[in-house]
Amino acid sequence: MFRNSKYKTKMRRKRHSLLSYFAQNLLVVVGLVFIWRGIWYVLDGIDLWFFNNEHIYTAVGGIVVGLLILYLPDKDLKEIQKL
Repeated sequence: MFRNSKYKTKMRRKRHSLLSYFAQNLLVVVGLVFIWRGIWYVLDGIDLWFFNNEHIYTAVGGIVVGLLILYLPDKDLKEIQKL
């Protein structure tokens, strides 16, 4: 009987820990989505303000900036190979 009680307590802690883990990760994902959404709207505003809503300029600029961000830290583009 004592052994069964220990097992139940252990399983409750494990279940609570697993639920807490998923809740924390879900909150991180939601936070990242909100940040990305805000950045997206700011960049759309810059596109409208500076380039009169011509998406081609900001698209090409975004590709160039993205490649530079991947290239500059270690002077190669190995990160792209992972795709």
